[in-house]
Amino acid sequence: MKRFQNILVYLTLGASKAILRRAAYLAKTNQAQLTIVDVIEELPREMRMLMVAVTPQKLQELVIQERRKNLEPIIAALVEEGVQAGVSILTGTPFLAIIRQVMKQKHDLVIMAADGRSKLKGQLLGSTSLHLMRKCPCPVWVMKPTWRERFHRVLAAVDPEDGEDEKNQLNIKIMDLATSLAEMEQSELHIVHAWDFQVEHLLQVRSRISGTIINDLTDQTRALHKQGFNELIENYSLQNLEHRQHFLRGDPAALITNLASEHAIDLIVMGTVCRTGVAGFFIGNTAENVLQQVDCSVLTVKPEGFVSPVKLLKK
Repeated sequence: MKRFQNILVYLTLGASKAILRRAAYLAKTNQAQLTIVDVIEELPREMRMLMVAVTPQKLQELVIQERRKNLEPIIAALVEEGVQAGVSILTGTPFLAIIRQVMKQKHDLVIMAADGRSKLKGQLLGSTSLHLMRKCPCPVWVMKPTWRERFHRVLAAVDPEDGEDEKNQLNIKIMDLATSLAEMEQSELHIVHAWDFQVEHLLQVRSRISGTIINDLTDQTRALHKQGFNELIENYSLQNLEHRQHFLRGDPAALITNLASEHAIDLIVMGTVCRTGVAGFFIGNTAENVLQQVDCSVLTVKPEGFVSPVKLLKK
């Protein structure tokens, strides 16, 4: 899986050691630079007003020093293992600070632990991870805290369309990542494409078009999607991988979420389909709905030309 050269790990307090080991393994495999990042949020305004014995700036410096001191043994251990590792302590709102760090240092992958709650209590992905998946210009890999170092089942969610070069380039990215991960982990690979003929019901209810014609249109739509799905998969040698293809009709978000639950998927690789080159158009409805419901690790990929709505601060 030699594709990442500059990996950022957002290592929060209490994050699983398995996540750090995964990042270190990727860095060694790719001969990549690994930067461990922690983010110190700014003091609330009312607290700053009450401080007399020590200035807010001094307190922040002390906190930064303490965090750096805590991370130094981790960095030393990684360097001893042959990993090119460093540390960066940032300040501000976590997702904004991380995205700006990605832009400045040209990171090509962000790894972090899921910051939400388990499925029993609420959604797995929290505020920071969702903001990063929506707005970070590079791939974002959010790992479930209970993950046990190996992904037994990987799901690639693709949406190939004839003539949609931008979307198909994104599908290639998804398949490249999912297949290389499955090969590296010897995982069971699931490839899913969900399609629908959304105007079928409208045509049945509000038009004078015959049922036969509507059925023909539905069949043609299915055939086009099936052709695109087959052509995408034909580009990959899967004979040495245990894999299953899922060509389904219906709401993509619901189908992907149900499939992940039914097959106990450990990792979903998916795109955040969006309009590229326009800041603010950063995620599609299907991706948004899947991210709000899943209970497994997720690796999200952006299309080429994605423009983050987050801007670098002027010096």
